[in-house]
Amino acid sequence: MSAFHARWLAVCRFLGQEAAALDDKDWDSWLALYHEDAEFWVPAWDDHERPTNDPEREVSLIYYPTRAGLEDRVFRIRTHRSAASTPAPRTAHLFTLLSAEEGDGLIHARTSWSTTSVLEGKAATLTGWAFYDLEPSGDSFVIRRKKTVIVNDLFHEILDVYSI
Repeated sequence: MSAFHARWLAVCRFLGQEAAALDDKDWDSWLALYHEDAEFWVPAWDDHERPTNDPEREVSLIYYPTRAGLEDRVFRIRTHRSAASTPAPRTAHLFTLLSAEEGDGLIHARTSWSTTSVLEGKAATLTGWAFYDLEPSGDSFVIRRKKTVIVNDLFHEILDVYSI
């Protein structure tokens, strides 16, 4: 197997672990995929039909500059202190790896994704792209940065970390 194919397969497996952890609501496994300094960002769309560029100066749908924000979100989900997540929907995450390039000691990956959420018999689907900066860690990776762009302009479901 070529180095390219081995890298491609390793990235697919890793991203599959994230999707499975979210679908299974296995929060400890999901958080373990993120570096403690990982940035998690879901930009909003600006008035010019482009995603915003700066999470600290422009509107974001979700922005956590470190994993501590994700840990807090998971705590609120687990303890039912999040009305938006009580009850949590069932989800099915699908993704297609579009690219996985090496640079600066990281793997820069891009996916197209779709998540279907089912709550109280109603299904909703979000679609988009995700951009990952993955740091090699042992025989796998940790996420240093995840930027997720949601293609849907309007959605009626509640957006949360498990929706994307």
